[in-house]
Amino acid sequence: MVVLTAVVALGGLTFLLATALILANRKLHVEEDLRIDVVEEMLPHANCGACGYPGCRPFAEALVGGAVAPGKCSVSNPEGRAAIADYLGIAVGEEIRIVARLACAGGTNVARNRAHYAGEPSCLAAAQVAGGGKDCFWGCLGHGDCERACEFDAISMNSHGLPVVDSAKCTGCGDCVEICPKDLFSLHTEDHRLWVACKNLERGDAVLAACEVACTACERCAVDAPGGLISMRDNLPVIDYSRSHATRVPIERCPTGAIVWIDEQDRVLKGAASRKILRHDALPEASS
Repeated sequence: MVVLTAVVALGGLTFLLATALILANRKLHVEEDLRIDVVEEMLPHANCGACGYPGCRPFAEALVGGAVAPGKCSVSNPEGRAAIADYLGIAVGEEIRIVARLACAGGTNVARNRAHYAGEPSCLAAAQVAGGGKDCFWGCLGHGDCERACEFDAISMNSHGLPVVDSAKCTGCGDCVEICPKDLFSLHTEDHRLWVACKNLERGDAVLAACEVACTACERCAVDAPGGLISMRDNLPVIDYSRSHATRVPIERCPTGAIVWIDEQDRVLKGAASRKILRHDALPEASS
Protein backbone atom coordinates (compact mmCIF):
# COMPACT_ATOMS: atom_id res chain seq x y z
CA MET A 1 0.00 0.00 0.00
CA VAL A 2 2.83 2.36 0.86
CA VAL A 3 4.54 1.64 -2.46
CA LEU A 4 1.32 2.26 -4.39
CA THR A 5 0.80 5.58 -2.61
CA ALA A 6 4.36 6.65 -3.44
CA VAL A 7 3.94 5.72 -7.12
CA VAL A 8 0.66 7.64 -7.36
CA ALA A 9 2.18 10.67 -5.65
CA LEU A 10 5.23 10.64 -7.89
CA GLY A 11 3.09 10.23 -11.00
CA GLY A 12 0.87 13.09 -9.94
CA LEU A 13 3.85 15.35 -9.30
CA THR A 14 5.33 14.45 -12.69
CA PHE A 15 2.02 15.26 -14.38
CA LEU A 16 1.80 18.65 -12.65
CA LEU A 17 5.37 19.58 -13.55
CA ALA A 18 4.94 18.51 -17.18
CA THR A 19 1.71 20.52 -17.42
CA ALA A 20 3.45 23.58 -15.97
CA LEU A 21 6.29 23.29 -18.48
CA ILE A 22 3.88 22.97 -21.41
CA LEU A 23 1.91 26.02 -20.29
CA ALA A 24 5.10 28.03 -19.70
CA ASN A 25 6.43 27.08 -23.13
CA ARG A 26 3.21 28.21 -24.80
CA LYS A 27 3.16 31.47 -22.88
CA LEU A 28 6.85 32.38 -23.17
CA HIS A 29 7.60 30.97 -26.64
CA VAL A 30 8.77 33.60 -29.11
CA GLU A 31 8.45 32.90 -32.79
CA GLU A 32 11.84 33.18 -34.52
CA ASP A 33 12.06 35.35 -37.60
CA LEU A 34 12.31 32.99 -40.57
CA ARG A 35 14.61 35.46 -42.31
CA ILE A 36 17.40 34.48 -39.92
CA ASP A 37 17.73 31.08 -41.61
CA VAL A 38 17.82 32.69 -45.04
CA VAL A 39 20.46 35.24 -44.05
CA GLU A 40 22.57 32.59 -42.33
CA GLU A 41 22.63 30.60 -45.57
CA MET A 42 23.81 33.71 -47.42
CA LEU A 43 26.77 34.12 -45.05
CA PRO A 44 30.10 32.34 -45.69
CA HIS A 45 29.78 29.95 -42.67
CA ALA A 46 33.33 30.79 -41.62
CA ASN A 47 32.35 31.33 -37.97
CA CYS A 48 35.59 33.29 -37.61
CA GLY A 49 34.30 35.91 -35.17
CA ALA A 50 35.83 38.80 -37.13
CA CYS A 51 32.44 40.54 -37.19
CA GLY A 52 32.41 40.67 -33.40
CA TYR A 53 29.90 37.84 -33.01
CA PRO A 54 30.78 34.25 -32.01
CA GLY A 55 29.55 32.80 -35.29
CA CYS A 56 27.49 33.31 -38.43
CA ARG A 57 24.19 32.39 -36.75
CA PRO A 58 24.41 35.12 -34.06
CA PHE A 59 25.55 37.55 -36.76
CA ALA A 60 22.52 36.64 -38.90
CA GLU A 61 20.26 37.29 -35.89
CA ALA A 62 21.91 40.68 -35.39
CA LEU A 63 21.46 41.52 -39.09
CA VAL A 64 17.77 40.68 -39.04
CA GLY A 65 17.38 42.57 -35.78
CA GLY A 66 18.95 45.68 -37.30
CA ALA A 67 21.84 45.77 -34.83
CA VAL A 68 24.54 45.56 -37.51
CA ALA A 69 25.04 46.07 -41.24
CA PRO A 70 26.17 43.39 -43.75
CA GLY A 71 29.40 45.31 -44.35
CA LYS A 72 30.61 44.10 -40.96
CA CYS A 73 31.32 40.67 -42.44
CA SER A 74 34.85 40.82 -43.83
CA VAL A 75 34.76 37.28 -45.20
CA SER A 76 31.82 37.76 -47.58
CA ASN A 77 32.64 39.28 -50.95
CA PRO A 78 30.99 42.56 -52.04
CA GLU A 79 28.33 40.69 -54.01
CA GLY A 80 27.42 38.57 -50.99
CA ARG A 81 27.11 41.58 -48.70
CA ALA A 82 25.01 43.40 -51.30
CA ALA A 83 22.70 40.37 -51.64
CA ILE A 84 22.05 40.33 -47.89
CA ALA A 85 21.40 44.06 -47.88
CA ASP A 86 18.94 43.74 -50.77
CA TYR A 87 17.13 40.86 -49.07
CA LEU A 88 16.73 42.76 -45.80
CA GLY A 89 16.12 46.10 -47.47
CA ILE A 90 18.96 47.82 -45.63
CA ALA A 91 22.20 49.56 -46.53
CA VAL A 92 25.34 47.46 -46.92
CA GLY A 93 27.18 49.72 -44.51
CA GLU A 94 30.73 50.99 -44.77
CA GLU A 95 33.29 49.17 -42.66
CA ILE A 96 37.05 49.57 -42.61
CA ARG A 97 38.45 46.06 -42.75
CA ILE A 98 40.39 44.66 -39.83
CA VAL A 99 43.67 42.96 -40.76
CA ALA A 100 46.61 41.40 -38.95
CA ARG A 101 49.90 43.28 -38.78
CA LEU A 102 53.28 41.78 -37.87
CA ALA A 103 55.65 43.75 -35.62
CA CYS A 104 58.87 42.21 -36.89
CA ALA A 105 61.00 42.46 -40.04
CA GLY A 106 63.87 40.31 -38.79
CA GLY A 107 64.14 37.61 -41.44
CA THR A 108 67.09 35.26 -41.70
CA ASN A 109 68.95 37.64 -44.01
CA VAL A 110 69.04 40.45 -41.43
CA ALA A 111 68.65 38.77 -38.02
CA ARG A 112 70.98 36.25 -36.39
CA ASN A 113 70.34 33.16 -34.33
CA ARG A 114 72.47 32.64 -31.23
CA ALA A 115 71.86 28.87 -31.33
CA HIS A 116 70.53 26.26 -33.73
CA TYR A 117 67.12 24.92 -32.75
CA ALA A 118 66.60 21.30 -33.82
CA GLY A 119 63.33 20.42 -32.11
CA GLU A 120 59.74 20.31 -33.34
CA PRO A 121 59.28 22.89 -36.14
CA SER A 122 56.91 25.06 -34.14
CA CYS A 123 57.33 28.57 -32.75
CA LEU A 124 55.47 27.57 -29.60
CA ALA A 125 57.79 24.62 -29.01
CA ALA A 126 60.93 26.61 -29.86
CA ALA A 127 59.95 29.44 -27.52
CA GLN A 128 60.04 27.00 -24.60
CA VAL A 129 63.74 26.36 -25.25
CA ALA A 130 65.58 29.49 -24.06
CA GLY A 131 63.25 31.74 -26.04
CA GLY A 132 63.72 30.00 -29.38
CA GLY A 133 67.36 30.52 -30.32
CA LYS A 134 67.04 33.91 -32.00
CA ASP A 135 69.58 36.52 -30.94
CA CYS A 136 66.78 39.10 -30.70
CA PHE A 137 64.60 37.77 -27.88
CA TRP A 138 61.52 39.56 -29.26
CA GLY A 139 61.92 38.49 -32.90
CA CYS A 140 59.87 36.14 -35.06
CA LEU A 141 61.05 32.53 -34.77
CA GLY A 142 59.93 31.70 -38.30
CA HIS A 143 58.49 28.20 -37.85
CA GLY A 144 55.12 29.10 -39.37
CA ASP A 145 52.62 28.42 -36.57
CA CYS A 146 50.67 31.46 -37.78
CA GLU A 147 50.60 30.19 -41.35
CA ARG A 148 49.19 26.84 -40.24
CA ALA A 149 46.66 28.47 -37.92
CA CYS A 150 45.23 30.75 -40.62
CA GLU A 151 42.15 29.08 -42.13
CA PHE A 152 41.91 31.64 -44.91
CA ASP A 153 45.37 31.17 -46.45
CA ALA A 154 46.10 34.81 -45.68
CA ILE A 155 49.58 34.13 -44.26
CA SER A 156 52.55 32.70 -46.11
CA MET A 157 56.18 32.34 -45.08
CA ASN A 158 58.65 34.19 -47.30
CA SER A 159 62.11 33.02 -48.32
CA HIS A 160 63.63 34.63 -45.20
CA GLY A 161 61.34 32.80 -42.76
CA LEU A 162 58.99 35.70 -42.07
CA PRO A 163 55.21 35.54 -42.23
CA VAL A 164 53.61 37.78 -44.86
CA VAL A 165 49.95 38.77 -44.47
CA ASP A 166 47.78 39.08 -47.58
CA SER A 167 45.36 41.81 -46.50
CA ALA A 168 42.93 40.92 -49.28
CA LYS A 169 42.46 37.46 -47.74
CA CYS A 170 42.81 38.39 -44.07
CA THR A 171 39.51 38.41 -42.16
CA GLY A 172 40.87 39.77 -38.90
CA CYS A 173 39.83 36.59 -37.08
CA GLY A 174 42.77 36.83 -34.67
CA ASP A 175 43.99 33.22 -34.88
CA CYS A 176 47.53 34.40 -35.67
CA VAL A 177 47.41 36.77 -32.71
CA GLU A 178 46.56 33.91 -30.36
CA ILE A 179 49.08 31.40 -31.73
CA CYS A 180 52.20 33.60 -31.82
CA PRO A 181 54.29 32.99 -28.67
CA LYS A 182 56.12 36.29 -29.16
CA ASP A 183 52.92 38.39 -29.42
CA LEU A 184 54.08 39.86 -32.72
CA PHE A 185 50.67 40.00 -34.40
CA SER A 186 47.93 42.50 -33.64
CA LEU A 187 44.68 43.46 -35.36
CA HIS A 188 44.37 46.90 -36.92
CA THR A 189 42.07 48.64 -39.33
CA GLU A 190 43.46 48.53 -42.84
CA ASP A 191 43.99 52.30 -42.90
CA HIS A 192 46.69 52.03 -40.20
CA ARG A 193 49.45 52.23 -42.79
CA LEU A 194 52.09 53.86 -40.61
CA TRP A 195 53.54 50.88 -38.76
CA VAL A 196 56.35 50.01 -36.34
CA ALA A 197 57.74 46.69 -37.59
CA CYS A 198 59.73 45.87 -34.46
CA LYS A 199 59.22 44.89 -30.81
CA ASN A 200 62.82 45.09 -29.57
CA LEU A 201 62.90 46.83 -26.19
CA GLU A 202 66.65 47.47 -26.00
CA ARG A 203 68.22 50.81 -26.80
CA GLY A 204 71.24 51.80 -28.86
CA ASP A 205 73.12 50.63 -31.93
CA ALA A 206 74.35 47.52 -30.12
CA VAL A 207 71.02 45.87 -30.95
CA LEU A 208 72.01 45.88 -34.64
CA ALA A 209 74.41 43.03 -34.02
CA ALA A 210 71.37 40.84 -33.45
CA CYS A 211 69.10 42.37 -36.09
CA GLU A 212 70.08 44.91 -38.71
CA VAL A 213 66.54 46.31 -39.02
CA ALA A 214 65.78 46.62 -35.31
CA CYS A 215 64.56 49.84 -33.73
CA THR A 216 67.43 51.49 -31.84
CA ALA A 217 65.18 53.99 -30.03
CA CYS A 218 66.88 56.93 -31.73
CA GLU A 219 63.55 58.83 -31.44
CA ARG A 220 63.86 60.52 -34.84
CA CYS A 221 60.40 59.34 -35.86
CA ALA A 222 58.88 60.77 -32.66
CA VAL A 223 60.64 64.09 -33.21
CA ASP A 224 59.53 64.33 -36.84
CA ALA A 225 55.94 63.13 -36.36
CA PRO A 226 53.39 65.94 -36.50
CA GLY A 227 51.19 66.83 -33.55
CA GLY A 228 52.51 64.34 -31.01
CA LEU A 229 51.51 61.43 -33.23
CA ILE A 230 54.37 59.26 -31.96
CA SER A 231 55.65 58.87 -28.42
CA MET A 232 58.38 56.61 -27.04
CA ARG A 233 57.47 53.84 -24.62
CA ASP A 234 59.89 51.15 -23.41
CA ASN A 235 62.35 52.23 -26.14
CA LEU A 236 59.80 51.73 -28.91
CA PRO A 237 57.80 54.27 -30.93
CA VAL A 238 54.07 54.11 -30.20
CA ILE A 239 51.71 55.53 -32.82
CA ASP A 240 48.56 57.26 -31.57
CA TYR A 241 46.09 56.09 -34.20
CA SER A 242 43.36 58.28 -32.72
CA ARG A 243 45.21 61.22 -34.31
CA SER A 244 45.59 61.90 -38.02
CA HIS A 245 48.25 59.41 -39.09
CA ALA A 246 48.13 59.53 -42.88
CA THR A 247 51.69 60.78 -43.13
CA ARG A 248 54.97 59.22 -44.21
CA VAL A 249 57.10 61.92 -42.59
CA PRO A 250 58.03 59.80 -39.53
CA ILE A 251 59.59 57.03 -41.63
CA GLU A 252 61.96 59.19 -43.65
CA ARG A 253 64.83 59.55 -41.17
CA CYS A 254 64.60 56.11 -39.58
CA PRO A 255 68.11 54.67 -40.04
CA THR A 256 67.07 51.00 -39.89
CA GLY A 257 63.64 51.08 -41.50
CA ALA A 258 61.98 49.85 -38.32
CA ILE A 259 59.04 52.21 -38.88
CA VAL A 260 57.44 51.76 -42.29
CA TRP A 261 54.53 52.66 -44.52
CA ILE A 262 52.29 49.82 -45.79
CA ASP A 263 50.60 50.90 -49.01
CA GLU A 264 47.34 49.74 -50.58
CA GLN A 265 49.13 46.90 -52.39
CA ASP A 266 50.64 45.58 -49.11
CA ARG A 267 54.07 46.84 -50.12
CA VAL A 268 56.29 47.79 -47.19
CA LEU A 269 57.95 51.14 -47.91
CA LYS A 270 60.92 52.46 -45.94
CA GLY A 271 62.25 55.98 -45.56
CA ALA A 272 65.04 57.56 -47.58
CA ALA A 273 67.58 57.30 -44.74
CA SER A 274 67.10 53.59 -44.03
CA ARG A 275 69.94 51.28 -44.95
CA LYS A 276 69.36 49.19 -48.03
CA ILE A 277 69.37 45.45 -47.44
CA LEU A 278 70.74 43.59 -50.47
CA ARG A 279 71.65 40.31 -48.77
CA HIS A 280 69.49 37.27 -49.58
CA ASP A 281 71.45 34.55 -47.79
CA ALA A 282 70.90 33.78 -44.13
CA LEU A 283 73.26 35.36 -41.62
CA PRO A 284 75.60 33.04 -39.68
CA GLU A 285 74.81 32.31 -36.06
CA ALA A 286 75.98 34.93 -33.59
CA SER A 287 79.30 34.12 -31.93
CA SER A 288 79.06 33.25 -28.26
